[in-house]
Amino acid sequence: MDPHAVLGVAPGASAADLASAYRREAKRWHPDRGGGDDTQRRMAAVNAAYEELRRGSAATQGAGAQPAGQAPAPPHTPQAGHWLADRTRWALGPELLGALEEGEPVHLVTPVATWASPRSLLALTDRRLLWLHDDAIMGRVRSLRFRDVEQVTHRLRRPRRRWAVLRLRTRAGRRVSFGEVPPGAAATIERHVAGALAPR
Repeated sequence: MDPHAVLGVAPGASAADLASAYRREAKRWHPDRGGGDDTQRRMAAVNAAYEELRRGSAATQGAGAQPAGQAPAPPHTPQAGHWLADRTRWALGPELLGALEEGEPVHLVTPVATWASPRSLLALTDRRLLWLHDDAIMGRVRSLRFRDVEQVTHRLRRPRRRWAVLRLRTRAGRRVSFGEVPPGAAATIERHVAGALAPR
């Protein structure tokens, strides 16, 4: 299958265009949104297409002449998020990967909606929540550390209860909400954050 057709991009698309197309398709076909085996197959195809085109784009850019006066990149530079499983790296995308701290484990990645962006991507690590406002121009990546959270709750949305709303209140009184969260993901996030807040 043509990887360009899978992601809906033209040959020669830039790395930024590839990343944007990948995020769009990943949100559409993410297994957390349901759909069974067909959804998993489509998501696997999206992952494979992105990886193939991303590597091809990097190789093409690397084949160009080195600008004068610029030192070559060191060999064997670790890939962003190299400690994570391939599936997790693909789900995060380049911007969230770049925001991770070295060795920071990621437990969950899920599409969500926020008041600032109906197309957002939320990641749960062992120490914070990271999210990407996909359609924002600036300030696309945000984070909230567990130590700054005072309360976390989630509830299912009516009438069909297919999605949940996740709400957090910080110690400074700020409120952060995520909508259209898969119920299982919302429960997992609440459990992790509440566990981090519990007295030891």
